[in-house]
Amino acid sequence: MYPFTEQLLKYNSKNLNKKIGMLILDVKGNYSEQIREYTTKYNLTNDLITIELNSNIFYNPLHKPNLKPQVLANRLKTILLLFSENNSESYWLDKGEQILTEAIKLCRLYNNNYVTFLELHKLITMPDYYKEKIVILRNLFVKCKLSKKQIYELNESLNFFQKEFINLDERTKNILISEITRITNVFVSDYDVMSTFCSPIDKLNFKGFQDVIYKGKIVVLNMNIAEYRILSQIIATYLKLDFQTEIMQSLAKHKQHTTAFICDEYDKFASKTDAEFFSLSREAKCINIISTQSYSSLKTTLKDDSYVKVIVQNLVNKIWFRTDDMFTIEEAQKQLGKEEKNRTSKSISESAKETKFSYITNTLNSQNSNISETFSTYTQNDFRFDTNFFTQNLETFTALTFLSNGNLIYKPSKLNMIPYFKNNL
Repeated sequence: MYPFTEQLLKYNSKNLNKKIGMLILDVKGNYSEQIREYTTKYNLTNDLITIELNSNIFYNPLHKPNLKPQVLANRLKTILLLFSENNSESYWLDKGEQILTEAIKLCRLYNNNYVTFLELHKLITMPDYYKEKIVILRNLFVKCKLSKKQIYELNESLNFFQKEFINLDERTKNILISEITRITNVFVSDYDVMSTFCSPIDKLNFKGFQDVIYKGKIVVLNMNIAEYRILSQIIATYLKLDFQTEIMQSLAKHKQHTTAFICDEYDKFASKTDAEFFSLSREAKCINIISTQSYSSLKTTLKDDSYVKVIVQNLVNKIWFRTDDMFTIEEAQKQLGKEEKNRTSKSISESAKETKFSYITNTLNSQNSNISETFSTYTQNDFRFDTNFFTQNLETFTALTFLSNGNLIYKPSKLNMIPYFKNNL
């Protein structure tokens, strides 16, 4: 992944108007160090935005005043799907999305259009806090400080909370709250997390990807998933969705600009929305570079073969290293296709004029016998590369590649890969 990243950073690095804007997700916490070296090498230090705890970058994933509450709530539902082992019970997720939608509406009304995970957590889990905010909203209404649109949204939110949410039986309500707090608790329970991602609006210095796209900024999420598993998945998914939304909006604005999305261990952050984005992002000039341990890893995250296949088929260039995963091998074989292969069969036959039975040895003894051997050659339509090729013939630093230059599809072939750390030897 490092050589690809360096090439993209170097490309047009001296052209202020054509530098590539990037989103890089660092799942292990070591990728960002290499990015810093590259940005220093190509004088791009001022374009680097590293999102991590205890840094000088403050980012609120929920501060999207241009997006409707339903869109923000749907993003939270997408994240909840990553944590749900069984997605068949959609009631809890759908209802949780509705609760979040109405809570976001209320929060925007009393908090000057500013929403944080901390506010949502308090609204949903603390009845007294909810009542305090309703008093504030009532005063705003009495003083005629709400527009017609705000009054309508206030009525809808109050109808939901007063007539539906509060009247739910305790067991159902507690299950819904527990689903939602799987996300919000992460931002409330840790001070560093809260101060970085729920900071006051005047401290925010990363508000979105518009500058990333059109000014060639490089956004890196540096968060070790082993240490901050849930938090890294939440922030990575939000960054990814923000990035994808901005890319697709550039199509409608006819302002396409070359961008790149790079993600190592992609299966940790994959979501079903990626399938649609990868299929449409080529027109928006977005370069997607992802790596995963196997297709089965993606299947475990997405829990659906069809989404895995859609994502994979939208990646034009593919590199396979040695693997024992049969799902990966079978899918790779299908993508690489079949070809006519020559097969040879051999048979041996014996004929005899006289045969006698021996009662001593209890066997048949042939006399005047002839032995003939027959060879036949035929063709068979079979996969280009068999299973043994993927499991045994790919040595360390070799790979099977299926590449294109944009116009021509090259024949699949085995290549020797040069490790990036050997370039300096």
